[in-house]
Amino acid sequence: MAGMVGWVQGIPFSLWLDQAVNGLVLGNIYALLAAGLALVFGVAQLINFAHGSVYMVGAYLGWFLLARLGLPLGLALPLAALGGGALGVALERFAVRPFRRSARIAPLLATLGAGMILDSLAEIVFTPTPKAFPAVVPAFRFNLGGVSLGFLDLVILGVSLTCALALFGLLKFTRTGRALRAAALDAEAAQQMGVRVDRVNAAAFALASALGALAGVLIGLYYNQISPSMGFQAGLKGFTACVLGGLGSIPAAMAGGLVLGLGESFGVAAFGASARNLIAFSLLLVALFLRPSGLFAGARTAAQEALTGSFLPQARAIRLPWQLGLGLAATAALLPLGVRNPYLLQVLTSAWLAALFAVSLTLVAGTAGIMSLGHAGLLSIGAYTSGLLTLKAGFGFPAALLAAGALTAALGTLLALPALRLKGHYIAIATLGIGEIVNQFILNADGLTQGAMGLAGIPAPRLFGADVTSAAGFYWLSLAALALGALAVAAVMASPLGRTVRGLREDEVAAQALGIRPLRYRMLTFALSAFLAGVAGALTAHLYTYISYDTFGANVSVLGLTMVILGGLGNIWGAILGAVTLSGLPELLRFAAQYRWLAYGLILLVVLRVRPQGVLGSR
Repeated sequence: MAGMVGWVQGIPFSLWLDQAVNGLVLGNIYALLAAGLALVFGVAQLINFAHGSVYMVGAYLGWFLLARLGLPLGLALPLAALGGGALGVALERFAVRPFRRSARIAPLLATLGAGMILDSLAEIVFTPTPKAFPAVVPAFRFNLGGVSLGFLDLVILGVSLTCALALFGLLKFTRTGRALRAAALDAEAAQQMGVRVDRVNAAAFALASALGALAGVLIGLYYNQISPSMGFQAGLKGFTACVLGGLGSIPAAMAGGLVLGLGESFGVAAFGASARNLIAFSLLLVALFLRPSGLFAGARTAAQEALTGSFLPQARAIRLPWQLGLGLAATAALLPLGVRNPYLLQVLTSAWLAALFAVSLTLVAGTAGIMSLGHAGLLSIGAYTSGLLTLKAGFGFPAALLAAGALTAALGTLLALPALRLKGHYIAIATLGIGEIVNQFILNADGLTQGAMGLAGIPAPRLFGADVTSAAGFYWLSLAALALGALAVAAVMASPLGRTVRGLREDEVAAQALGIRPLRYRMLTFALSAFLAGVAGALTAHLYTYISYDTFGANVSVLGLTMVILGGLGNIWGAILGAVTLSGLPELLRFAAQYRWLAYGLILLVVLRVRPQGVLGSR
């Protein structure tokens, strides 16, 4: 520690000043993102998970206007904002408004689906290859009191300040602003007084998306490069800024953006550029744990609404007769005896592992009502634990597999502990951040995980003195793991623990009145779910023999959530059906692989709209 302090103190003061300027410049871009998120949350009481995708679209709009049409920056910025605003209106109309009378998880998940669609469309139109952003701002720099400033820094600061003042004036002095503030205070009372809530929501999305689009253009100018995948982490940093400042307050959220920018910049100076995202998402978790209402907001309590509960439809779940279930399991077990195609068996093996992950997720998302959006981080923990134990510690496969499950359960529950104390939208944001923290730690822990190089040469499983290398052998191994995991979850659901957890999901206040401690039961449920996810991750690592920090990214979490919603939240057979369907879909769409995530997003939106209880119903 003393060496670290001395090293940090050895950095010249001028460098700290430069980093402070860089942090403030970057923080102003985060402030624009955070202002949009806070505006939508304040008016619609909704976390807009498509906001990062709108930011990405804004960056490409700016690139098209500047690079292809050759417009000046002064004209491209307002046009990009107009395009972003129009996209925000469409997003509110088609992805949010249909679910306005549903519980709040429905529009939240709908914005996830809309974000998947926008990201996929950007890849289709612009290709996944990053594009160089045109350097339209003079590159000269000058010194002011020992601090180096660039003309681009002044442009970003000026645009951010102008937007902040314009937003303040609109909210304070215009009729639209008064309607927005009235809806934020009490939407039902505002509607009774003649305020058209649908129009107000559309205006909020338009303003928020315009700010997000401007932030996308500015970040393109700042880093000179954009890509279709840039939206997710930007959106998560916008959430971080909101939580740091205060989710329901626009000025507080913008202040949180400045804090985040400064924290990132100083962290990069101290620990290197690769630690940037790890620092940002760690700040998110710390803020949620210590002060979820925000550093600059009033002492408000976190949102108390559940993210499942009333969302689960009252229609009874379809119960498969045990004879049918046994027959399906027997058919699956005997399949390799009649099917000799190794490729088909490998596809089904991947489907069984995805199903095991979906079963683990349906336990927390459906039964417990914990909307875990970073569950794929648990796959990473299990995969790296088993891979490292077999490669470097000489563990046999069975011991490494059990250790992977146990360590994932312990470490995952410990990481999720701050999130499990939260409620409402905060728990969704927290779990999303946890998943990113896990992957960013793997990226930065070079000495342990080999960082960006990944972990290669993971050995095949060895059971009963023989290596499991054939497609049929791995098929049976993954199917057995799925069967055991599904039976374990079914036993928990039918036990007093399962009934208690469902009671907490439906009415936590009533459960607490009966002496039930919510945190204890949530921890038990999450630990079992994490154990199964860790086993699924470990088996995946041994199947593919190579893993890296981005093998189990946030898209895997969203895909898992789509699986369980498709089949039915809290329904084991539904999770398996959803996993097999969405794992097989890419094979049906091999001729159009680039449309896969577009199809996933559309499926999520359609299921939420047409049959929100899932194919087999929710429990």
